[in-house]
Amino acid sequence: GLCAICGGENVQIRGRTVALAVDHNHKTGKVRGLLCNGCNTSLGRFKDIPMLKKAIKYLEETDGDIQTTT
Repeated sequence: GLCAICGGENVQIRGRTVALAVDHNHKTGKVRGLLCNGCNTSLGRFKDIPMLKKAIKYLEETDGDIQTTT
């Protein structure tokens, strides 16, 4: 009953309980696990594995610092 990514539980949003989502592979339909709303929508925004890997690489290389160019 916990999010497979962050360990979160069902949450209250505007007085409503938002249950964990059943995450699945959109190509195969295979269920992967339960995700909280935040983790589920975050994964959806990345759309594909290569984009998620780029985001992880960016965070690892920058150590979370915001990089600016001039």
